[in-house]
Amino acid sequence: MAGAHSKPNHDYHLVDPSPWPFTASLGALIMAIGAIGLFRWLKGEAVVLAGLNIATPWLFVLGLAIVLYTMFAWWRDVVREAHAGYHTRVVGLHLRYGMIMFIASEVMFFVAWFWAYFDSALFVHEAKQYARVAATGGVWPPHGIETFNPWHLPLLNTLILLTSGTTVTWAHHALLHGDRDGLKKGLWLTVILGVIFTICQAYEYSHAHFAYSGNIYGATFFMATGFHGFHVIVGTIFLAVCLIRAYLGHFTAKQHFGFEAAAWYWHFVDVVWLFLFASIYVWGRGAAIPH
Repeated sequence: MAGAHSKPNHDYHLVDPSPWPFTASLGALIMAIGAIGLFRWLKGEAVVLAGLNIATPWLFVLGLAIVLYTMFAWWRDVVREAHAGYHTRVVGLHLRYGMIMFIASEVMFFVAWFWAYFDSALFVHEAKQYARVAATGGVWPPHGIETFNPWHLPLLNTLILLTSGTTVTWAHHALLHGDRDGLKKGLWLTVILGVIFTICQAYEYSHAHFAYSGNIYGATFFMATGFHGFHVIVGTIFLAVCLIRAYLGHFTAKQHFGFEAAAWYWHFVDVVWLFLFASIYVWGRGAAIPH
């Protein structure tokens, strides 16, 4: 009877009891409360909760540490389950569905930033409803804003990301054909290109002639490109972990969802940048666009 229970006659994985959903929720709650305390601490104010002043950065740091450890431990368990043979074809299909839904949610996240940018750029004359003429002068980019030349560093960053898309595809094809050396080389190049992109983006920000606050152009520009830069950093870490796992021999031609998910995420980052480059850097550049 025990043997029958240990070998279910279905392709689904009934996971063992896990503490990680609870710790993830706890860490997120502490982070949210800690963020309030952090913002008040930065302004020199106090926040009293249950008789304690939580206006401190350490509560947020504690919540972040819990979340990061939960991510590490939960994904470690998923990797162990894969090696134990629990990731059947049905489970793998559902994992891919989950990744597709996650990327779809990320698409809508960036739609919000594009919406904010185009709403501000295309409707600067709506003074009665939005009082934007005073803020922009009725043109886009607003008066006094010196935008980046898209054909200098932004173009270089575009080429870097496009090249990284080809190297991660090379790594994927190498894995599918049993070429583990090609897998490692492709991942190394992709990670290096991701780091170079981040360095170039930081250099660009340091030479911006407009600030984040005080103008609608700076706010929309830095929110859209800044969150994309954050996603590049996350994707680079994702691929670096895949590189470590490749050296540990974790991926095979038939079972490599972790790497596949990282590659999908990286291609998503590439596509978002192309839209950012075309709309914010090229379409909204240089001389003011009258409306």
